[in-house]
Amino acid sequence: MRSVTLFWYVVFRLENTGTLTGLSSQPWRSVLSAAEETESAEPVYSSLVAAHIVYGLHTVAIVIAILGSATVIGGFLGSMPSIIAVIINYLKRGGARGSWAASHYRWQIRTFWFALLWLLIAVLLIVTVVGAPFGFALLVAVTLWLIYRIARGWLRLLDKRPMYA
Repeated sequence: MRSVTLFWYVVFRLENTGTLTGLSSQPWRSVLSAAEETESAEPVYSSLVAAHIVYGLHTVAIVIAILGSATVIGGFLGSMPSIIAVIINYLKRGGARGSWAASHYRWQIRTFWFALLWLLIAVLLIVTVVGAPFGFALLVAVTLWLIYRIARGWLRLLDKRPMYA
């Protein structure tokens, strides 16, 4: 529970202060458009390392969830590796601005937040007796979607290619 509280505190601070380098007043939104994020400028080396670390942390979260969690999506969103990965994303994405690597930060951040959205929808469906089969099917679909998003993103990062090109 402490990790979740710490996560929301950091998100709240980032959202309301925007004082850290590279953060907008709405950290879930990129300052640059998808087209601008795919520019061919070479990113700062540390932003590439951070992007690899984030993909690695998300992969660890998925593996841990597969091995011991009730649902992979719940394990992905609630695990410490994934929470740390999102915080790193918000802190380091400024170093990738104007380069092709910025699209990876956008991809990683959106993966986390959309997974949370789909989890909430699935839980609401499961709570209703009629929607329960759809909710469980949605959990399976989102699990496969998470694995796809992390694998595709990491492979494109290894090839030094932007996500949205």
